[in-house]
Amino acid sequence: MAEIQVSVQDGESKAFPQGVTVAEALKELVSGKQRKQSVAVRSNGQLLDLSTTLDGDTVIEPVSIRSEEGLEILRHSTAHLMALAVKELYGDAVKVAIGPAIEDGYYYDFDREKAFSTEDFEAIEAKMTELVNARIPFERREVSREEAIKFFEELGEEYKLELLRDMDVDTVSLYTHGKFVDLCRGPHVPDASWIKVFKLLRVAGSYWRGDETRPMLTRIYGTAFADKKELKAYLQRLEEARKRDHRKLGKQLGLFTIQDQIGPGLILWQPRGALLRRLLEDYWKDEHYKNGYQLLYTPHIARQDLWKTSGHLDFYGENMYSAMEIDEVEYQLKPMNCPFHIGVYKADKHSYREFPIRWCELGTVYRYERTGALHGLMRVRGFTQDDAHIFCRPDQLEEEIFNIIDLNLHILKTFGFDQYDVYLSTRPEKYVGSDEHWELATAALKQALDKKELNYEIDPGEGVFYGPKIDIKIKDQIGRSWQCSTIQVDFNLPERFQMGYTGDDGAEHQPIMIHRALMGSLERFIGVLIEHYAGAFPLWLAPEQARIMNITDDQAEYCEQVYAKLRAQGVRIEKDLRNEKLNYKIREAQMMKVPYMLIIGEREKEEGTVTVRQKDGKNLPAMTPEAFVDLVIDECRRRDA
Repeated sequence: MAEIQVSVQDGESKAFPQGVTVAEALKELVSGKQRKQSVAVRSNGQLLDLSTTLDGDTVIEPVSIRSEEGLEILRHSTAHLMALAVKELYGDAVKVAIGPAIEDGYYYDFDREKAFSTEDFEAIEAKMTELVNARIPFERREVSREEAIKFFEELGEEYKLELLRDMDVDTVSLYTHGKFVDLCRGPHVPDASWIKVFKLLRVAGSYWRGDETRPMLTRIYGTAFADKKELKAYLQRLEEARKRDHRKLGKQLGLFTIQDQIGPGLILWQPRGALLRRLLEDYWKDEHYKNGYQLLYTPHIARQDLWKTSGHLDFYGENMYSAMEIDEVEYQLKPMNCPFHIGVYKADKHSYREFPIRWCELGTVYRYERTGALHGLMRVRGFTQDDAHIFCRPDQLEEEIFNIIDLNLHILKTFGFDQYDVYLSTRPEKYVGSDEHWELATAALKQALDKKELNYEIDPGEGVFYGPKIDIKIKDQIGRSWQCSTIQVDFNLPERFQMGYTGDDGAEHQPIMIHRALMGSLERFIGVLIEHYAGAFPLWLAPEQARIMNITDDQAEYCEQVYAKLRAQGVRIEKDLRNEKLNYKIREAQMMKVPYMLIIGEREKEEGTVTVRQKDGKNLPAMTPEAFVDLVIDECRRRDA
């Protein structure tokens, strides 16, 4: 029998008979803990099951079950295990759809006349444990597309059939796990005994293929880990996340509401939320003014022809709302602000001496989102982008990107975000513009990141249709990542709109356009802030910085005087002069996450002071109202969290 050479990356090499399995090769080449934790291998850029046979010389890299890729394999396998358990429990009464691994877990979609609920979890988990103990293997085979269609027709699995009929391939891979067979690329763990630590988490409704006109399925979410400690830590994070849910806190703190009568995905800001938003907006405007930006305001609708010229109708039309007719002309709600800023640019002629031009706008845009995708402030249909567009000469591009990164990280740090992941997103399959411009734009973004010495990952194909971009995902107090900032270089729109400026040579040139949003959208960013701070905002951001409360009615008049004095000095203060017990008032203020409570008794009234109680229950020494104003001003100036 012919021999092949199998090598472990940066390790041993050995000759094996042709057709040796990955598992057999690993047994000879890798020892101890590394071999026991190897759930798959990477070879020539592909992940392979341990049961895969090797037919030629190859270099393999073991994939640990504790690695990101290994956990994804474990979770994908657990999704199949769950599907097998469901089929064994409920038989043909359940049709299976899709079941991928996702961040921190997995899900599987099922079609059942009676939707699954969390009450079904105990039985499903028990069956999964039984199957784990049976060590049922995962077996892969390749078949023709026609053979797979015939197989799933016999099973009556209509969702698998639809997927197959939409595929333009000759062969597909199937995985058999006990009596359950799934259309799947893999890889998977060798057998069910690798799946030791798992838990079902929740159920949700999900339209087949995300289409609201298609059947509603039940999606069961779960997670799996390599050991119990990791699962326990994850469940604790989930519990903490539930406590921080911005939808719950938004209602509790009176920040925002969403009303069916108005429409899903449309935010109504309540007074406290509107004040929080104003504080954020004022800070944003001040910082942009300091950094050489000028403020713009633009309309909410425009002629449809504008969106044809910009390319949004061709590349973004499915996310835009239907046209409306005004004076026999088609108009559409704006999904972006950029064409309007170009309109401001084209109102005048420009010289090379004016550059860079930095324009910013808190511009409200409207984008279609499916009802099932809407989520509080995080996913809405109308939102305000903290938008800006910079027009510059080619020789200024790198420095402008550098400046944007500096401003971006400064603003994020001010709001308490100093941990983040950076991605450089490259050209997608569907794009406009020349390859040369794409290469220039990508190189400029990469060079700026390198000079800034920021660690970043390449995110292939995730650029926007008109240019590459830098994405920054911030991490909150409990380690979750949130898509936030984006910086995009665009040669396309200046060309489409025939933008120009007079160069130092007297000739006409085309400017480069940089799109950037630092917070992404005010709605989403405020949602993240609520969860990051668990509703207890730092003093400079707190809609209510202090609440004054009396012990008896005898101090009510003095409370009114102090209240008026502090409010006149800019302190965001409210009063609670109700005839209630002091402890009850304190508890209510604490529930509303008020940073300071000013307590007025007879002694404070006589001495002209206030007793200051912090939200954590500690009391500061008595002080005059003027001293409290100084305390607030100093703390806000330092922007202490």
